[in-house]
Amino acid sequence: MSTKDDQKPILTVQAEASSRSASSSTGLNPQTHLHHLSFWQRLGQSINLVGIGLFLRVLFGKHQWALPHVSVPSIAWLDWEALRRAGFEGCVFDKDNTLTEPYANEVAAQLLPSLRRCQQAFNGRLVLFSNSAGLAQFDPQGKQADALEVALGIPVLRHREKKPAGAAADLEAHFGCSSSKLIMIGDRYLTDVVYGNRHGMLTIRPTPLTTAGEPFAVRMARDVENFFVKRWRGQGNTAPTHPMARKPEALYSFVADNKIALW
Repeated sequence: MSTKDDQKPILTVQAEASSRSASSSTGLNPQTHLHHLSFWQRLGQSINLVGIGLFLRVLFGKHQWALPHVSVPSIAWLDWEALRRAGFEGCVFDKDNTLTEPYANEVAAQLLPSLRRCQQAFNGRLVLFSNSAGLAQFDPQGKQADALEVALGIPVLRHREKKPAGAAADLEAHFGCSSSKLIMIGDRYLTDVVYGNRHGMLTIRPTPLTTAGEPFAVRMARDVENFFVKRWRGQGNTAPTHPMARKPEALYSFVADNKIALW
């Protein structure tokens, strides 16, 4: 399913993101790290060949796909109750640098209150969509997915293709609704945002928690993403219009603070 070609403004919160790392554990997230990831798994996370092919499509015409509807310093800035009232039925989270630091197996401490509010607002209808855990290529028996579910308290999607490729069938089957009623939350423009916009989801991009510990290839990819996103925005491109948030006022309502600006 693809989105319409019309456009609407991107909402961006103008605020300084917290850079404090998670330093304490709770019952929800044990202080463990995914050191057991193999070299090939980490390489696979860093190099996404299908993603490169989709990047070329974005580069040569589909600029809208890479632009989120809402950008925030972190998920702590989101009003989950407002998103639920707007009619959205579930939240799809990226893991690294969205909920956790890279390869960590614990939610960043400063994000825990917001994550709990999200769980309450959506009655637990959340899922983690990882390009490693739960992916048939790297986690065929679901052992990493099982471990993450215990550590983070969030179901992990079992799926066959990496973001941004693939259809939304696995997500729609998990939630029992159209992907247009789902929210994609992730820090990567060319994976999380492109995947969400391709399938008509509301896309929210939080600032990465930290670049420390990220592979060199990921840091380079971020530089490329940031360069082109800035360029495309400067040319007047915006995110695809979402049918459940057509007016700018709707986007404003999704942020739990009034320090906002429209691109």
